Amino acid sequence: MSAIGEQAALLQHEWQTDPRWAGITRDYSAQDVIRLRGCVAGEHSVARRAASRLWGLLHTQDTVRALGAATGSHAVQLARAGSQAIYLPGQAGRPGDGIVPAGRPMVPVVADAETGIGGAPDAFELMKAMIEAGVAGVRFEDHLGGTVLVPTGQHIDTLTAARLAADVLGVPSLVIARTGARTASLLTSDIDERDHEFLTGERTAEGFYRVEPGLYACGTRALAFAPYADVLWLETPEPDLAAARAFACVIHSQYPDKLLAYSCSPSFNWRAQLDDASAVSFRKELAALGYRFQVTTPAGFRASDDVRAYGQPYEAELALEPSGFTATRP
Repeated sequence: MSAIGEQAALLQHEWQTDPRWAGITRDYSAQDVIRLRGCVAGEHSVARRAASRLWGLLHTQDTVRALGAATGSHAVQLARAGSQAIYLPGQAGRPGDGIVPAGRPMVPVVADAETGIGGAPDAFELMKAMIEAGVAGVRFEDHLGGTVLVPTGQHIDTLTAARLAADVLGVPSLVIARTGARTASLLTSDIDERDHEFLTGERTAEGFYRVEPGLYACGTRALAFAPYADVLWLETPEPDLAAARAFACVIHSQYPDKLLAYSCSPSFNWRAQLDDASAVSFRKELAALGYRFQVTTPAGFRASDDVRAYGQPYEAELALEPSGFTATRP
């Protein structure tokens, strides 16, 4: 057996036996990965350690709470303050100096790949750049600008390309998938038959196909993405435990061990939706449903170098956290 064949056999054995890869589908071979590794040099120990730490946290804690950072320097502040993990949305999540906070213990960073990144080659290069910057995981979305979905198969290609980049670099990075199908009412193409049940039969002047948005569409798409992602991310316009429960039931009916993520946005009108007792228990109930990764985005928070603690999106929860954090009510 050739050297490439031996390395490929070892990698294939790892994929088949390591619990880290249980339930993950790859539409490429171990030999493809080994051949591509020949043209990629460098050691990515920061990203490898961060990914392993985040994966471990997600499997040993009921909830991993992540605070969103507006910039790389903001991320450093949050890391020093004691946040379990950090989420870098949008432009803050672009690769660059300072994307990963320094310190011990390591604070894993999840970055947003943004929408409209292009095709699979672009996803490969972006994932590679994110890993080189030291991130633990990357979130990929299936829509453009929040209103126009790409075909289901196209997003699967994106997730596959991201996984391939991580495999080539030898890093167990988390690939996180989020769908905008709950609110997006347009589709770029009807090429994928899996999208046909949501077509309305109408098209816009720009050539987009109109589709029926909703929680059903959201769950259906997420099921298609599940074999290619480590985490499925549910976004809701308000704190919605019923929607979270329905989504979790759909996903776990076919993928019982799939990790879920939920965005507890400071922009939610928490007081209008929940009383104080419900607000305090909201995250615990999410965790019980399988939403292990819970994110509070940057809006509504003030941070400075002397902040020594982190908070939650609703002031009633502040009593549960270390003192010293200042927050504005959403």
